[in-house]
Amino acid sequence: MRTGLAAVVLSLLCCSASAAGPLTLALDELAPGVYVHRGLVEDWLPGNGGDVANLGVVVGERCVAVIDSGGTPALGAALRAAIARTTPLPVCYVINTHAHPDHVLGNVAFATPAETAPRFVAHARLPAALAARAPYLRNAMQRDFGIALAPAAIIVPTVLVERRLELDLGGRTLQLDAWPTAHTNNDLSVFDSRTRTLFLADLLFVEHLPVLDGSLRGWLQVLAELRRFDAALVVPGHGAPSTHWPAALDAEEGYLRLLLTETRAALRDKSGIQQAVDRIGRLPLPGWRLAEQFHRRNATAAYAELEWEE
Repeated sequence: MRTGLAAVVLSLLCCSASAAGPLTLALDELAPGVYVHRGLVEDWLPGNGGDVANLGVVVGERCVAVIDSGGTPALGAALRAAIARTTPLPVCYVINTHAHPDHVLGNVAFATPAETAPRFVAHARLPAALAARAPYLRNAMQRDFGIALAPAAIIVPTVLVERRLELDLGGRTLQLDAWPTAHTNNDLSVFDSRTRTLFLADLLFVEHLPVLDGSLRGWLQVLAELRRFDAALVVPGHGAPSTHWPAALDAEEGYLRLLLTETRAALRDKSGIQQAVDRIGRLPLPGWRLAEQFHRRNATAAYAELEWEE
């Protein structure tokens, strides 16, 4: 007899597969034992199946770690299948880098059978963030993707990182760092010391305009800390991985500093929020995609954060 969660998983995966059959994801090996599936540089939408986030896989001698699971249960299942084609080793950890849907809604595909399910790992503040977002996530999946997401299908990590945690994959250790509020209030980075690969998830956007859902000042402070990593390869949450480190941070930092400078200027001029957003949110922004979707939203968030700055 299936458990309740197993039945939920089976139902989701059957109903979310396309008429043409199950999804197939490509995994590119960027360094020995380090694989990445590159999501599209697009918004999280039904037209692209929610496949917009970069997903990581690190293979040790004993087991495998997954770094983000995708934006739908079907994407999670496709990632699980891609891993099975790549290595016979089991997945022992699914690491969620933050609570946004394009990074966590594939978790459920890894959650059964219970006796061999991996441990789900995240920032200590992620469970509260995910709980607060759960009604929105379920509504968005039903409204936009036509998927009825049961409460049990939103898998909440139970291995929580307060500051730093090391995970042993057998002959390979991953260093997980929980950061102060930046892109969100629950950002986690993953560093593979063997290959010096740094998974930054949405602490770094490449080509895709950065999305502010935490603290503008905090994000800039975290970027300064991240520059201290001795990385050879960095994997952003969106956009192309890069070997140009720490220069890969420069474009994002430039945008965030522009947002900071223009917001402070609007506040010095006593602009109200609508005036400020109209002023700060001017387009185009050369070099960035999705600015139309996110720049004015970023300006609004920046104004709200800096309005009472001393």
